[in-house]
Amino acid sequence: MKIGIASDHRGVILKEKIKKYLNADYQVIDYGTNSIESVDYPQYAYKIGEAIKDKKIDRGILICGTGIGMSIACNKVRGIRCAKINELEEAILARSHNNINVIALGEKTQNYKEIIKAFLTTNFSNEEKHKRRVEMIDNYDN
Repeated sequence: MKIGIASDHRGVILKEKIKKYLNADYQVIDYGTNSIESVDYPQYAYKIGEAIKDKKIDRGILICGTGIGMSIACNKVRGIRCAKINELEEAILARSHNNINVIALGEKTQNYKEIIKAFLTTNFSNEEKHKRRVEMIDNYDN
């Protein structure tokens, strides 16, 4: 599985920790930034979203100060279902019920290893109600 990872300046330190954690088991592609110099987070969220849309990566991980901005920006890319996750149960349910393909974390997320493991190993439930709901989201065009 190919994992794309990106952060803004506030998420660089956690991004590096996550890369070390994942490198043994996954192919990890770093989409930046690699500096603590201030940058605009949407450009990095879009890189991850576009890479998934173009099938260059299978899943994405985004990190910023809170994870909220990255999640909002990434969800602007068609076909992306990004969730800002704080807890293990949220990661499991977001994967199994919502089939998320990107996770957004805040820079201070302490339990990032268990959250990311759940994000990468939990399968979509394929229950009819969940498939129907995800399809409704994916097909919405205003």
